[in-house]
Amino acid sequence: MHLHGTSKINAAGRLEIGGVDTLELAERFGTPLYVVDEALVRQRCREFMEAFRSAGVPFDVSYASKAFCTKAMCRLVEEEGLSLDVVSDGEIYTALEAGFPPERIHFHGNNKTPEEIAMALDANIGYFIIDNFTELYLVDEMAGERGKKVNALLRITPGVEAHT
Repeated sequence: MHLHGTSKINAAGRLEIGGVDTLELAERFGTPLYVVDEALVRQRCREFMEAFRSAGVPFDVSYASKAFCTKAMCRLVEEEGLSLDVVSDGEIYTALEAGFPPERIHFHGNNKTPEEIAMALDANIGYFIIDNFTELYLVDEMAGERGKKVNALLRITPGVEAHT
């Protein structure tokens, strides 16, 4: 069996992550329990950053917070220099509560509510990823009402059908 990062099977035959026996974690905190190998996450962040840095091209690596969004994870991502891709007001709130720099937050998602857009505008997030014309007009209108200009990336579909 191949395990990643600091994970290993210890002398007692149990899974260990970051030097801690997972049975001990389950006994202490109960289950279900999420355990994150911080060393492995940091290593992966650094590998992505270095891959682009060594290519000598302008880049911005973003962590998709919908994968796992906690204040601790947001802080870890920020410490490693990544941006943060958020898809909801809850993720925006968590990022801001964690002290994540709003200018490095990218607001993604194809069904943003006016309340979520307002929250993102008021927080001065870095980028809106716009998915459709309705959203484009709404963000433009709401930003205009606030006297703000926003950075936007447009997500387009080329109209190519894969038939899969």
